[in-house]
Amino acid sequence: MKTMTCSQLGGPCDLGHRGETADDVINAQDRHLKEAETAGDTTHQEARDAMKGRWRHPKRSLDWYRGAKQDFAELPED
Repeated sequence: MKTMTCSQLGGPCDLGHRGETADDVINAQDRHLKEAETAGDTTHQEARDAMKGRWRHPKRSLDWYRGAKQDFAELPED
């Protein structure tokens, strides 16, 4: 297991997301941003909008995705 924070994935806070793969933490970040938006947390809105854009246009977002996967790969195991 490894942990990446909301801020490491482009968000504004230090909430940690744990997972076996980069996709696990990316999906956890997506859920976190959705929950923040639903709760009216405007500090996460910019990151939520960026995440929505990535899911809608995955080919244009490959650089971000590859970067997140590389960052995850370089993290130590928890």
